[in-house]
Amino acid sequence: MLSKSQISLLKSLQHKRERRQHGLFLVEGYKSVVEFINSPYQIEAVYHTASFDPKVLKLSQKINLYEISVSDVEKISSLKTPQEVIALVKIPAWPTLDNAKLKQKFTLVLDGIQDPGNMGTIVRTADWFGIKNIICSDDTVDAYNPKVVQASMGSLSRINIYYVDLVDILPKTGLPIFGALLNGENIYQTNFGTGGLIVMGNEGNGIRPEVESLVTKSVTIPRVGEAESLNVAIAVAIFCSEINRNSHNNVGSQ
Repeated sequence: MLSKSQISLLKSLQHKRERRQHGLFLVEGYKSVVEFINSPYQIEAVYHTASFDPKVLKLSQKINLYEISVSDVEKISSLKTPQEVIALVKIPAWPTLDNAKLKQKFTLVLDGIQDPGNMGTIVRTADWFGIKNIICSDDTVDAYNPKVVQASMGSLSRINIYYVDLVDILPKTGLPIFGALLNGENIYQTNFGTGGLIVMGNEGNGIRPEVESLVTKSVTIPRVGEAESLNVAIAVAIFCSEINRNSHNNVGSQ
C-alpha cells in the first residue's frame, strides 16, 4: 500500500509544474511501460496490481517493483479506466538542438500546438514515418502531459523533442522551411528534396506571423469538400506520408 504522501506525489504529476519540480512523469499501461523500459529513459519505479505478473515485463535491469491495490492505482491514474501497471519515469534533461543532426533529414516543427491528444498522435505519427526530431515552440503543450504520453503509445520514448524560441532558432538551421499554409503550393506537386523543416501551426490560429515570415516554401493540402479546416494531427500524417513518397521517388530517380 502506498502512503498518503506517495499517492499525493504521484497524483500531482498530472500537473506540469509538479512534473518540472520533481523531474518525473507517469507512463500507464503494459505496452507503453515496456517501450520506456527498453529505452534510454531512467525508470524510477513500476507499480502494479496483484492481477498483473511483472515477469511479463522481462526486466533486464534492476527496477523497483511495487505491488499496490487497485484503489491506489485509481487514485494516481489519470485515466478513466486505470491500467494494471504504471511506471514512474525520470524526465531527462532537454537535449541541445544539434543542427548537424538535422541535415539531410526531415524534422517536424510545432508552433503553438495546444491539444495533448493531437501532440501525442503527432509523436506517434513521426515515429511511424521515421522522423526522430520534433522542434516545438515554448508554448506548445508539454510532451510529458499524461494525455500526450498516453496518445503517443510509447513512441515518445524514441523521439527527440526540443522546446525553443522558433523565431531565434529556425533561421540558424540553414535548412529549407516548409510551412503548412492555406495559400501554398499543392502538396502533391511539391518537391521536398532530401530534408528540411515542416512547420505545423496552432489548431485554431495556424502558424503565427513571425514564424510564417521565416517559411521558404508554403505548402497546402488541397481542399475538395466543404470542411473549414483539417485537424493538425491529420495534416501532419498527410505531410509525413507525402514526404515519404517523395523521398522514395527521389531515390528511384537517381
